[in-house]
Amino acid sequence: MKRIALFGGSGLTGQEFLKLALQHGYPVSALARTPAKIPQTSPNLQVVPGDVLNAEDVSSIVRGADIVVSLFGQVKNSPKDVQTRGTAHIVAAMQQHGVRRIISLSGGGLPYAEDQPQLADRLIRGIMRLAVPHVLTDAQSHADVLRASGLDWEIVRGPRLTTEVARKQYRVGWVGVNASTSIGRADLADFILKQVESDEFVGKMPFVSR
Repeated sequence: MKRIALFGGSGLTGQEFLKLALQHGYPVSALARTPAKIPQTSPNLQVVPGDVLNAEDVSSIVRGADIVVSLFGQVKNSPKDVQTRGTAHIVAAMQQHGVRRIISLSGGGLPYAEDQPQLADRLIRGIMRLAVPHVLTDAQSHADVLRASGLDWEIVRGPRLTTEVARKQYRVGWVGVNASTSIGRADLADFILKQVESDEFVGKMPFVSR
């Protein structure tokens, strides 16, 4: 099975993804600043201490992988360009080690050509521009890094994330098109895992919601 290089595995969505990936038998190498925040143990799991902002740490995880799943992003006290800088390190490591496929996670505030934002969507984006403009700027810049990489990239976008149990039913569309304003992290993780074996959305930014 494909070996997954995982970034952001200690986060709430990352934990849901990691649980599913291990259940399905995927070998996973995960980078974590605090390895104790990844409680899972498995013969298929390698947790390596390190930081996505350190190019050597990133390279050590990407080396030997078949695909990268990048679920890290803005958290409290993180640099305002953490996703952009970390993604640049990941892209460089992928190019160095010959890894082609990357799936990255972002939010619905990141615009895409197929979107048809409704009033609620425009209000949410407007609030974000006022309250946390650096989050949108970082998301856009990280997307620019991926677009320019020449890799087989995909950016999975989600709306407001909840901790509800998996429903195993969700919609895949674009902002304002066959979409709602929330999704459970477990269902989002289920979609992301399905992308590991799919090329349907290479070069695209699907929006996943309830």
